[in-house]
Amino acid sequence: MSTSEHDPAPAFPMARTCPLAPPDEYQRMRATAPVVRAALPNGAPVWAVTRYAEARQILSDPRISSSTGRPERPRGPEDDRPDDGFFVDLDPPEHTRFRRLLIPELGARPMEAMRPALQRIADTAIDELLEAGPPADLVASYARRVPSRVLCELFGVPAGDHHFFESRLRMLSVTSMDPSVAAQASSDVRGYLRELISGAQREPHRGMIRRLAARHLPTGELTTDELINIGFLLLLAGYDSPANTISMGVLTLLRHPAQLAALRADPGLLPGAIEELLRFHSVQDWVSFDRVATADMEIGSARIRAGDRLTVLAASANRDARAFQNPDDFDIHRPANHHVAFGHGVHQCIGRNLARAELQIAVGTLLARMPSLRLAVGFEELSFAYDAPFFGLHAMPVAW
Repeated sequence: MSTSEHDPAPAFPMARTCPLAPPDEYQRMRATAPVVRAALPNGAPVWAVTRYAEARQILSDPRISSSTGRPERPRGPEDDRPDDGFFVDLDPPEHTRFRRLLIPELGARPMEAMRPALQRIADTAIDELLEAGPPADLVASYARRVPSRVLCELFGVPAGDHHFFESRLRMLSVTSMDPSVAAQASSDVRGYLRELISGAQREPHRGMIRRLAARHLPTGELTTDELINIGFLLLLAGYDSPANTISMGVLTLLRHPAQLAALRADPGLLPGAIEELLRFHSVQDWVSFDRVATADMEIGSARIRAGDRLTVLAASANRDARAFQNPDDFDIHRPANHHVAFGHGVHQCIGRNLARAELQIAVGTLLARMPSLRLAVGFEELSFAYDAPFFGLHAMPVAW
């Protein structure tokens, strides 16, 4: 039995003493054991996986299931998700079936071809920021605007519908989610996705959703409901995480002026800097790595029983000194990019190629075009989303 079971189980979300670091509790838990007892926000018990090696083990072990439909998995209000097409909650071979259909749209080659569009989106957002003038909220005016427009581009949303689409994404944001507002936004987005699908025969190549519909609905490889839920899942994953990483990344660079200067002097450092920001912040922490054991097993001194729930703490694993030298130091020159911010194994984020390209262009363009960017308030005045499953900033006033 883990020694941590004798102590009161810490509950999520956990308090942070520094917004640029994970909760202090993570360090204590990591020092205690690779797997320790904790509690989800609804009070449900969970094994928290704290260390890097064990995180990779859990995320790739076939005895660990992602399926919310398994009878042995404890269900809670947060598990009230659709089954058709919500493939992050499925195991192989069903999970594999959906990923196989999405790779032609989200693989490395199509995402590389999308870079010119991403650059145009970032440049337009900077133009609007400069035209409006300082001060501005970088979160609302750039960090959230870029991902929402990237998703519009990916999904083939006409320019006239961008405002509607972006407003619904803001309502769905888990950083400040109001359940009633989110429910209405969810209904609106699903209805809009259904309209996109219905237009697939007229414009079969306009956007990912129509292409998937034209290619796979006639063959029966996908149903309309599955495709709607696939689209909805990609929207949820493709909005909050990159938006929070952009704003937290820019803030971190501003707090490390020597590394910011080095990055501006040598843009070739940008890909490594983005990987370091992903590792350093891991904004998509415990909420995205929820699992259930399907067999009894031992991890360290912990005896995991079939039906036990586990969650991998990406922000803890990515600060594990067993895997990263001086893990609490931010270092854009760090050679290791083996972080688990995108997960690991068969469930590794299918949108990681888009996320990397988007982050590189969004952060790189901002730094290049706004060399005098600075905070418009003191660091201690910034508003952080401490209670959100995707950690980030509510607002970030800037000037230039």
